[in-house]
Amino acid sequence: MQFGGSVYILTNSTHSVLYIGVTSDLYARVSEHKEKKYPDCFTAKYNCNKLVYYETFSRIEEAIAKEKQMKKWNRAWKLEAINKMNPLWIDLFATI
Repeated sequence: MQFGGSVYILTNSTHSVLYIGVTSDLYARVSEHKEKKYPDCFTAKYNCNKLVYYETFSRIEEAIAKEKQMKKWNRAWKLEAINKMNPLWIDLFATI
């Protein structure tokens, strides 16, 4: 049996880098990014530790499909999604 999941976008302090990921445990995964648990990964290298967008789904397969779709988007579409959900670009980590 599969459980729900989330697709999320992290950025750095200057908002110059966007990282899209998917997980079944958003809080735990973002915590790993913030703590740089994997120091050689993309998010650690580019200091992406600010959660600016997330969307939850009842099935992990839906979250995976959305992640694949979003990774094909151009930057303008990604910025539009972030601005729609989080116009001030605050770190949403405290809200999850």
